[in-house]
Amino acid sequence: MNLNNLEMQKSTKPPRQARRLIFFSFIILVFGFTNLKAQSYIGHAVDNYSGIHSVIYNPANIVSSNLRADVNIVSASGLIDNDYLAINISDLIESPDDFDFDKASAESPSNRNNFFFNADVVGPSFMFNLNKKSSIGIISRARGIFSLNDINGKLYQNVVDGFEADTDFDFNSPDLVGTMHVWAEIGLSYGRILMTKPNHLLTGGVTLKYLQGAGSLYINTPGLSGQYTAANETLQSQGSLNYGTTQGFDNNDIDFSNLTAGFGLDVGFTYEYHPKRDNDDIRYFQDPYKFKVGLSVTDIGSINYNNATVTSYDLNDTVSTATWQDDVEEFLENNYENTASGQSVALQLPTVLHLLLDYRLTKKILISAQGNFGLTDSENALSSRMTNTLTLSPRFETKWFSAYIPLSLRQYGGFVFGGGFRLGPLTVGSGSIFSNLISDTSKTADVFVGLKIPLYRK
Repeated sequence: MNLNNLEMQKSTKPPRQARRLIFFSFIILVFGFTNLKAQSYIGHAVDNYSGIHSVIYNPANIVSSNLRADVNIVSASGLIDNDYLAINISDLIESPDDFDFDKASAESPSNRNNFFFNADVVGPSFMFNLNKKSSIGIISRARGIFSLNDINGKLYQNVVDGFEADTDFDFNSPDLVGTMHVWAEIGLSYGRILMTKPNHLLTGGVTLKYLQGAGSLYINTPGLSGQYTAANETLQSQGSLNYGTTQGFDNNDIDFSNLTAGFGLDVGFTYEYHPKRDNDDIRYFQDPYKFKVGLSVTDIGSINYNNATVTSYDLNDTVSTATWQDDVEEFLENNYENTASGQSVALQLPTVLHLLLDYRLTKKILISAQGNFGLTDSENALSSRMTNTLTLSPRFETKWFSAYIPLSLRQYGGFVFGGGFRLGPLTVGSGSIFSNLISDTSKTADVFVGLKIPLYRK
């Protein structure tokens, strides 16, 4: 366990707000990264020319596609979401060297603050049509998810500030859970047309995944509560803290050379209504649907790790914070009884239910409504979790160019809106860029970029 990222001499400490942002970055590195699928490739995945990226959300999209084939070279998406720290991103972009954390950031401490981070890199991948009724694809990905849920905001502030508070406070975090999981996967996707009628199209698809786990860190605090007394700098606490790490996992230097195998599954269905298609000789892509409905469940499965180490700290004690030096591990080791044990653990994938309704207003203008709902247990430290999101996304869509403006309601960051485009092989976008540029209290941000070789139908 390596919790030394925060070691700083008090004489060289940056301003308090900066330290909180630093600690947030530290949380991302130490415990995982911060509940989302929060979603990857927001806005782009519903594009009928997005190819492989639509298959990630629903494997049924691989069949009856507007593409003959799709070859992904590389693409990446990252999303961060929290309900504690808000910053003025536009000021940070305009003047990164002169950015004043004290003036341009604000905290919202509560009894249950939450942090989330999702990173998704799609490597070399491809899909193509086998015949008129079926398609196949192979998708490679590297992924990292971090969530830290139900941490007391006052306790968080004081851990970051080195317990410099001049007022007393109580805290209660009996259900604090943090999980970081990093893994790679190779998926074999297959989709088939299940029902063919002139006006109706029903498709189904499945992706079988071979998983390669790089490792995990996880933490929980059963029954944690306590009080801090500023006058004599004492911390009285009750409960316990459990910290686990899989064998050989180093959050500061993630290594994909020592991997653990596992298996996963995505399954999905889509229905399309084609009001003008009056005979079976007209291919479905030649007569654009009026509306489409999609349902899928992704990331069913887990990765088993042998020889994980779990250290349990007994926090039923009263200790002095006068010697706190921003080293969490050292403070725990020096002040609390602890025991370490070896265990075999199964890290559950971030299983998500995806719902989609896509409606065509004109030939080239569509609007979609998406819901993404995490299905894993938010109180289980051995489960990766995605945050819940609702997204409404109008878009302009053609063969060589698409543009979209997603408007989302995120579980922690609230309402955001952004934009993106696809220009032939290049895709760039963010589901929060516009709201972040006009807001001085941004709690969530994301970005994605991709390069591919699309082969369009004639």
